[in-house]
Amino acid sequence: MNKTRITNPVIWADVPDPSVIRVGATYYMVSTSMHSMPGCPIMKSENLSSWELVNYVFDTFEDNDAHNLLDGKGIYGKGSWAASLRHHNDLFYVCFSSNDMNQFYVYTTNDIENGEWERHVIQGLHHDPSMLFDEDGRVYVIYGNGDIRITELTEEATALKSGGLNQLLFETGRDGIMLRSEGCHAYRLNGYYYLFFIEWPHTGHKRRRVLCYRSKAILGPYEHKLLLDDHMDYRNNGVAQGGIVDTPSGEWFAVLFQDHESVGRVPCVLPVAWEDDWPVFGRNGKAPMSFEVSLPGSASKPLVISDEFAYTENQLALNWQWNHNPDHSRWSVTERPGYLRLATGQLARSIEFARNTLTQRTEGPACTGKTVMDITKMKPGDHAGLVALQYLFGAVGIEIADNGDRYVSMRINGRAEGAGGDIAVERIPYEGDVIYLKIEFQFSNSEDIARFYYSENGETWNAIGEALEMQYKLEHFMGYRFGLFNYATQEAGGYVDCDYFRYERLD
Repeated sequence: MNKTRITNPVIWADVPDPSVIRVGATYYMVSTSMHSMPGCPIMKSENLSSWELVNYVFDTFEDNDAHNLLDGKGIYGKGSWAASLRHHNDLFYVCFSSNDMNQFYVYTTNDIENGEWERHVIQGLHHDPSMLFDEDGRVYVIYGNGDIRITELTEEATALKSGGLNQLLFETGRDGIMLRSEGCHAYRLNGYYYLFFIEWPHTGHKRRRVLCYRSKAILGPYEHKLLLDDHMDYRNNGVAQGGIVDTPSGEWFAVLFQDHESVGRVPCVLPVAWEDDWPVFGRNGKAPMSFEVSLPGSASKPLVISDEFAYTENQLALNWQWNHNPDHSRWSVTERPGYLRLATGQLARSIEFARNTLTQRTEGPACTGKTVMDITKMKPGDHAGLVALQYLFGAVGIEIADNGDRYVSMRINGRAEGAGGDIAVERIPYEGDVIYLKIEFQFSNSEDIARFYYSENGETWNAIGEALEMQYKLEHFMGYRFGLFNYATQEAGGYVDCDYFRYERLD
């Protein structure tokens, strides 16, 4: 078999909390999606290096004011967290907790790439869960932060088992630890139960690191070992949180993530060896930037795409996700063929609380996105444009004054500055009926800068406002995204038509 070179990160974009399995010769991965809908993206690969987006677990998973972004707060930093992916008896399982709902969700399907998922809800949080199908037919979920618990599920893994295990499994270290062990990934291998965790000490190297606990009995006692404490030469950010997976030929690898500041949490793949039935991550205690594996080569498929909006049905490409649950009555790619129409609905005070903001990830080391909007049907008080979306966002777009005058503006999040709405950094009169908008992102060397531009013809670009110093903030808990938005501050019913979104990744 030909060799494939893995270069870390394998995806230079926000794919946090990866959970990976192998079925036959194909690898599947699920990751955290929080407030982005549809959610729990499913990706597949033949070699752990080239990944393709193939499905989502749900379009939406709750219908309430917070999930619909109608409560003035939303579910930023909440929603679906740290999903666990498993395959058992020809069924695929994804489970996760939602902090805002205080509930645990289990989804099942027999077709991970094209199928619909069946939803099951269990009351109570199971923080950073890992589902474990034991050899004796019993099913467990292992979870927690420092206090690690085990709860038994029914054989179908869709409800709590009456009279089943539900107890503290063990407690992890406290001394010198800022973030106690969490992010469980559980396996039954080699006659042992292996539980992988991250922890974050405030002594020593002061970075995330990987621990493994093992026992020959499900209830212990457990012994543990430090597996990895390395930053892969990047800003002392530890490579941690994830699990292990094998190849058909018996090689083993770990799939973890590393914080890369404003672009988000990027997945990395490390070789794994075994010594005395302990996994050994990396090489000589280090996470290698690049190495070869005996897996087939395959072409990468883009995670972030350009889109001319030339659809025959009102269904967007998988690469797009809405910010919170969309209002499907307020958008269309068929009303005006070849255009994305975004109509205003519920009034909003800010881009951060505007429904139907359509998003895609950004990618490192640098990338650019641009669009052109027909703005003739906007109403007084409407704001529309292109946003670099995170808590400290920056946006370029059009706003309509009370008298109908148009202004192109660059805006930032006023909430982050203690104000109620967005803050205009620069605002310039604009007379055209269409406007071209562009944002440039620079992530290399942790520069983390976004710059904003507009044009009347798509050829001559004018800088506006100021460069945005991007920061990964826990208020949103997500890497920066492109977002197409349109919202009303006075009355609903206006709309904009976007002719395209054109994306370029710059290496």
